[in-house]
Amino acid sequence: MAGGPRRVRLSISRIDPWSAMKLSFLLSVALGIMIVIATAVVWFVLDSMHVFADIEELLVSIGSENFLQLMDYLEFDRVMSFATIVGVVDILLLTALGTIGSFLYNIIAALVGGLHLTLTDD
Repeated sequence: MAGGPRRVRLSISRIDPWSAMKLSFLLSVALGIMIVIATAVVWFVLDSMHVFADIEELLVSIGSENFLQLMDYLEFDRVMSFATIVGVVDILLLTALGTIGSFLYNIIAALVGGLHLTLTDD
């Protein structure tokens, strides 16, 4: 019985769209949370380095008060609101794309036979 590792050849012939939707939803929620947290961390780091104050001082010194209105969009509340909107759009799009991807995989797998895997037992 010294035959070596056992090999099994399997093929993924179908992906359940409901399962793909649940998985893509959970992964996109995690990504959305990471986007919001990363945005907050980057904003606090830039603020602690006085980057926003330096930009505002530069704009005042060159006399471009029109661009000072741009600094209103860099306030923490607005930046976090934008990051939250990006996170929600991310959740919607990635969930939809994951589900559509499973439908497309099922159609293609019906035509060509699916993805073939070879598993070995160590």
